[in-house]
Amino acid sequence: MLEELLRRIGSHVPRTLETDKRFPEAAVLMPITRGESPEIILTLRAKGLSTHGGEVAFPGGRRDPEDPDLTFTALREAEEEIGLPPGLVEVVGPLSPLISVHGLKVTPIVGLIPDFVEYRPNDAEIAAVFSVPLEFFREDPREHTHRIDYRGRSCYVPCYRYENFKIWGLTAVMIVELVNLLYDAGINMDRPTGPFSSP
Repeated sequence: MLEELLRRIGSHVPRTLETDKRFPEAAVLMPITRGESPEIILTLRAKGLSTHGGEVAFPGGRRDPEDPDLTFTALREAEEEIGLPPGLVEVVGPLSPLISVHGLKVTPIVGLIPDFVEYRPNDAEIAAVFSVPLEFFREDPREHTHRIDYRGRSCYVPCYRYENFKIWGLTAVMIVELVNLLYDAGINMDRPTGPFSSP
């Protein structure tokens, strides 16, 4: 499985996103555990945050002026937010960039990490760190679908429920690209798939 992940992401050409300089750059790390049943690591953001408070997200944030590239940004933010040392991450490669609701151009960076890491969440930003088996998303077990209209087109984004965590929005879009790439899952966000719910 991990060899296939390395091969597929290594040869993957992410979609380009033509934007102007109005959109600041950001990056998130999509950490995947090594092992026979890989899991993806997610965070629950602290409720008091000004943006995305109480939502599920990958560790990440804005690119600092001194960051040499977006991979550095993703690794730096993961260390700051959940205490994941950059030296434990084998960077596999990027997925397609997206524009967030707050006007950031966000690039997901996929990385492999050990099966067990003792996370140290930054309490000011992160309420919880949890993992979800990648296989969970393979059959598209969506709770409902959100319709998101952007730049003249509609995108039908799945919302997943794993234990007490709601996984939706940009995070779900990133997961769908990964699962489609890895499993040929064929999850299509260009056409409606019910049931529907407002974001």
